[in-house]
Formats: sequence, C-alpha cells, structure tokens
Amino acid sequence: MMCGEKLRSSTATSLHVAAFCVVVAATIIGVQGSHKVYPELQSLPAEKVDETHRTGYHFQPPKHWINDSHPGPMYFNGLYHLFYQYNPKGSVWGNIVWAHSVSKDLINWQALEPAIEATKPFDIKGCWSGSATILPGNKPVILYTGVDKHNRQVQDYAVPTNLSDPYLRSWVKPSKGNPFIDPDRSVNASAFRDPTTAWFVNGEWHTVVGSKRDMVGVAYLYTSKDFKKWVRAKEPLHSARGTGMWECPDFYPVSPTGRRGLDTSALGKEVKHVFKVSLDLTRFDYYTIGVYDKEKEKYVPDLGSVDSWAGLRYDYGNFYASKSFFDYKKHRRVLWGWANESDGEARDKDKGWAGIQLIPRKVWLDPSGKQLLQWPIKELEMLRSPDPRKLNSKVLKHGRHVEVDGITGAQADVEVTFSFRSLDRAEPFDPNVCHQKGSTVPGGLGPFGLLTVASEKLEEFTPVMFRVFKKGGKHVVLFCSDATR
Repeated sequence: MMCGEKLRSSTATSLHVAAFCVVVAATIIGVQGSHKVYPELQSLPAEKVDETHRTGYHFQPPKHWINDSHPGPMYFNGLYHLFYQYNPKGSVWGNIVWAHSVSKDLINWQALEPAIEATKPFDIKGCWSGSATILPGNKPVILYTGVDKHNRQVQDYAVPTNLSDPYLRSWVKPSKGNPFIDPDRSVNASAFRDPTTAWFVNGEWHTVVGSKRDMVGVAYLYTSKDFKKWVRAKEPLHSARGTGMWECPDFYPVSPTGRRGLDTSALGKEVKHVFKVSLDLTRFDYYTIGVYDKEKEKYVPDLGSVDSWAGLRYDYGNFYASKSFFDYKKHRRVLWGWANESDGEARDKDKGWAGIQLIPRKVWLDPSGKQLLQWPIKELEMLRSPDPRKLNSKVLKHGRHVEVDGITGAQADVEVTFSFRSLDRAEPFDPNVCHQKGSTVPGGLGPFGLLTVASEKLEEFTPVMFRVFKKGGKHVVLFCSDATR
C-alpha cells in the first residue's frame, strides 16, 4: 500500500495499524472552487515556501498554485508530457497558464516554459482546461477553453512551433481558425468548457465540451472532417438531469478483458466506453460505463450505471478535474487527478504553494464489466527505499492498534500483510458499508487497516480500512477511506 497523502495538522505525524476503527464516507467533502478569484492575493509571488507538508510521491511545482490535470497529458516521441493549470505569480487561483513538464518515466520531471498563455483576443481573459490529441502524421494538437474579451468561453487550439523539437517547448495559437468552436445563442457561453481528447469514427473527428442547461449536465458533441471546421451535432453525446455543470469530461474505450489500454478511437463489438465528468456541484469526479452507438452518435450508460452524485467515483478522497490518456508505449490507460488540499487562501499564501497532482494510476475494466479497477503505475516503485525497515509480526485483538514507529517525514510507503486463522465469520457482501450506511458497526471480519497521519493521542487521523465479505461463493475485500476524521 502506498501512503503519500498530506498531513492535515502539524501534530499528525504517526501511523497505526488497527484491528477496528470507525469509518464514515457518506459526507460530501470536496475541493473549493477551481475558478474562484482572489484579486488581492493572486499576484503576490511567494517569497519563501513552507516545505513541511510537501510531497515526494506526487507531482507539484516548486511553488505557487496548481490545479486541473485535465490539460492534456500525453506520450509523444519518447517523452511523457504533463500540462497543468498554474499561477506563476501566486499561490491562489489566477493568472492561469498552461504549465508544461516532461518526463521519460512519469517520475522525474523537467519543467519547461508555459505552453499556453492568455495573449490573444480569443483567450485574453483566460486559458483554461482542455486536452491533447495526436493527429495522423504524428502531429499533436492542444484543444483548450479560452475566455475571450467578451467573457465568453470559446474553444481554441494550439500546435507545436517546431515538431523537430523533442520537448515541444514552444506552441503557437493560430489566429486563423481560432476559436474553432464559437458558442451560438443556444449555448450558455459562461458554462462551456474543457474540450476532451478527440476520437475518429465514421470518417470524422469527434470531441465533446462540458456545459449545462439549467440543472441538466450536458456534453455537447462536435464533429469535423479536417480538424479545422467543427459542427455541433443535433444531440449531445450525453446529458443528465439534476447534475449541474459538467466540467472536464473524459470519454474513452476500455477492453472487456485484460488490463491493456485502448487508443481513444478504438471500437469493437465487445468494447465498452467510460464517460467521466467532474461535477461542479459536488467537486468530485464521477463516471459511468456503457455503450457508444457510433451510428446515432450517442453514449448510453449500462443499466445500473448511475449518472449522479450517487454514482461511481474514481476516488473517494480529494480528487477532481482528472484526465486520462492512452500510453501507447506500454499499452495502458493512465489517469491523473488533482487535489487542492482544502486549505484556505490565507494559508496557501503563507505556505507559498497550493495543490498537487495525484498519483498517476493505471485503469482498466473489472471482469464484471460494472466498474473500473485502478492501481498506482509501476514506475512509482522506483521511489521506494532500497533498504526498507521491517517490523515483526504482531497479533492484534479487536479494538487494538500498534504504532509503526520510525516515520520522520510527511509521508510513508508502507506494505502491510493482514492474515486470519479463519474466514468463516465473513458476512454477505454489503457495498453500502463505505457509502450510505458507513462502517461504524463492527463486522465479522473487519474493519481493519491503517490509521494514517495520526496525532499523538489519536484525536485526528485518516483511516484506510478493509473488510472481508462473502460473495458468490468467494471472498471479496472492501476498501474504504474516510477524509472526515
């Protein structure tokens, strides 16, 4: 198990292994508005940076504000590219640019100059999230949301200045063809953003842009034969009542078998599709699994795959504005997400930085076809110590815990094995333990797990817990976390 989350107070410095603890995960706790502006703070560069709670497993710039990872991660010509929303002038949201870093291994990153800055009439008031698409001929293009001089959200594009540069350091935003999507009067131009990675089907390119109509979340579909002139489809790719603004949509295929990822344009009789949105109402990322009807140009969630805050989430912690990409080097789909850590603007200013990119993870379809599975990318194991400290086995009785000592930093990578003499006490599977009902009621086998970032007297901690259930003649393990403690 990898544990690299931030500490929430200066006293939360220890880790405990527990045989029982209370876990409640129904309360909605999310990040605070990604587009909230603090004009009195946003242009004050950090004079110093508080390193106390900065991470080593997560990507973050040396200082200042970082948000959405939705700006187009991609793999191109031997390098991974990570674009992200960044304030080069302060540690709160504002002055946003598309920052750009590259890596050979998704672990060691080199920061480059910003790829996109607000300099043109079509993005003069903001260059917000988007995506990257690699066109035939190995030509990458960035699609992004610009805020024009009339405060309308329009969709723009940028291309590399020099394709022979392996780092793609410089990008140009052509005046001709920008914006490539201009919202008409039927579209809410103040809620129209985040074009996703384009896919090719039926001889045309397709992309979607997140929006809303009153409280109906909408993914407007646009098509193009040449990637220059785009036309809005008669119907959205998908929509759902009561969900509000859909930010950072992501749409991609998954294989029904195995863990290999698929190119975004992949189709097939058995191929499923994932549709993800970041709900502005709750500040969490939700997804459904379903079928893409390429003839009707509609996405239809499978029966039981719910379009709302009660549906499936990538992550039940502080996780928002995510974006996946197909890593064709290793034939996998990699998911990035963002956490702003819920500190207030004054604290962000004091510490000189705000936000992290969450651990990149590989995602694939569960054999049941009903949900995604995910695991930290294998490259993260490079960060592990070559000389780990080992603890002797201990027997824990119900309600007891033992401290894992020797942890001196703000994070720990811990590998724990739990074993039982018998699994006879396992109860029938109840997925609501981590959702509506909570897990305050002791079960036959659990909960057991870790009390991370725990204060000295356990007044504060973050539980990461497990329970063993019976399902279909087999045993299954339910994993829960609680960010409210």
